[in-house]
Order: sequence, then structure tokens, then C-alpha cells
Amino acid sequence: MSAQLDGARVLIVTSNAGVEHDELLVPRDKLRERGARVMHAAMKGEGVQTYRHDLEPAETVQPDMALDAVDPADIDLLVIPGGTVNADKLRMDERAQDLVRTLSSAGTPVAAICHGPWLLVDAGVVPGKSLTSYASVRTDIVNAGGRWVDEPVVRDEENGWTLITSRKPDDLPDFVDAITDRLTS
Repeated sequence: MSAQLDGARVLIVTSNAGVEHDELLVPRDKLRERGARVMHAAMKGEGVQTYRHDLEPAETVQPDMALDAVDPADIDLLVIPGGTVNADKLRMDERAQDLVRTLSSAGTPVAAICHGPWLLVDAGVVPGKSLTSYASVRTDIVNAGGRWVDEPVVRDEENGWTLITSRKPDDLPDFVDAITDRLTS
């Protein structure tokens, strides 16, 4: 896909540990290649330890800022990577929950992959939405009022904002393409 994102402002939000390596770096790098201005905010402004398959340590990535420095007005789309530990830490962080609620209320698109939808559940933005996730998150989504779908990527426009979700690292090409499509539409 050769769509140019012409400086679209994308924020990726993570905790500082347990982030699924490819779910952070693939969207970051591919969206930058396509012309987006991608920033990475972590709960703390220090290194983020990534993992492969939750168990194999990968590289440490330096975020661009701490979550406290994020201005929701500067975001055209939010990306929430998975990783079980990452998603569990994010879902319990009130700042991350507030960011999701603020953006969804403003109509700003949100994209989450793998365990990332846990943050959406705890932010209370899932009711009425169709989405996918890693299979083990299905019950949480259904219990939160969402409709779980087993597809590589799901784009839902209900409730006045776009939600893009994917299941796992194998779905990253579809996930990044769906984000690109939304930013160019």
C-alpha cells in the first residue's frame, strides 16, 4: 500500500514492560514510512521492555514522552499494542483510561490489537461496538457489552467514533492497512 499519510498524528500508548515487540514496532515503523508523525508515550518516560510471545525478552525501546505529557488535541489516531503484561498495566492506569474516553468522545479513531482491547473494556467504551482481540479477551469484551468477532481486522463506526481491532501479530499487515485507510478517508 502506498498511501501517504501526510503528517497524520498517531500516538502509540504502552506501559513500560511486557509490550509485544512487533505490535509496537511494526505499526510505528510502517505508519512512519507512509508519512505519519508517530509518537510513542509510555506510562513513564523511561525505556519500554518489549517481548515476543509474552515470554522472550526483545529490545528496550525509548518512548518519545511520558503519558502525562500527552495532549489529546494533538492526536489523529490512537494505537494500543498488546502483550499481556502491557495491556494489564494499561487497563489499570486511570490516565490511559481517561485518554481513551476523551478520544472516543471526541470522535478520534482508536486502534487496538491482541490484548490491547482490555484498556477499552476498563475505559468503558466497548458497549455497542464490534471488535476482535486475542481469543482469551473475548469474554471480557462480551461481558463489557461488545460484540466479539473472529476476523483479522474489524473496523466499527458505531457510537460516533472509529474502532479498529486485530487479534495477533500475524494480523499486523491488515491492522496497519486499516489504520492507513482510516487516516486517508
